Amino acid sequence: MVDTGDSDTFTPDELETWSALATLLEWLPLALDTQLQRDSGMSHFEFGVLFALSRAADETLRMSTLAGYANSTLSRLSRAVARLERRDWVRRAPDPHDGRITIAILTSAGRDAARTAAPGHVALVRKLVFDSLTRAQAQRLGHSSLRIAEAIRADGPWRPESER
Repeated sequence: MVDTGDSDTFTPDELETWSALATLLEWLPLALDTQLQRDSGMSHFEFGVLFALSRAADETLRMSTLAGYANSTLSRLSRAVARLERRDWVRRAPDPHDGRITIAILTSAGRDAARTAAPGHVALVRKLVFDSLTRAQAQRLGHSSLRIAEAIRADGPWRPESER
């Protein structure tokens, strides 16, 4: 644990770390969005929706579950899914087990769009993140990121089904 000293100021080490993280939090999303928009005509958020659906059982998720994965409000998610529906990448339907709930279903065109977008996205993430770090640094970054996410969310961060 870092000694925080005064509660209203950062120590020099804290400021250096926080400044680096805050810069990363601003620059990385823009870089990911720019690449995906340019190469695939979708935002990083929309790619995340397609990715989550592609990994789900029957490529289907409740909208509320998808919103949790995306750390999004249902309203923001609904607007994004509406854009994806217009492209025939996703469709919405009532849950067959509970008609009060809406589910999102990945279409074959959406599956193809996600598969087409993935190589460029993976290449950029590798270039920006993994090529910038040693393997040990990348592992520490993963562990540190999970610890921060767990501090933010009491129920812990989202993990793929295969890791649960």
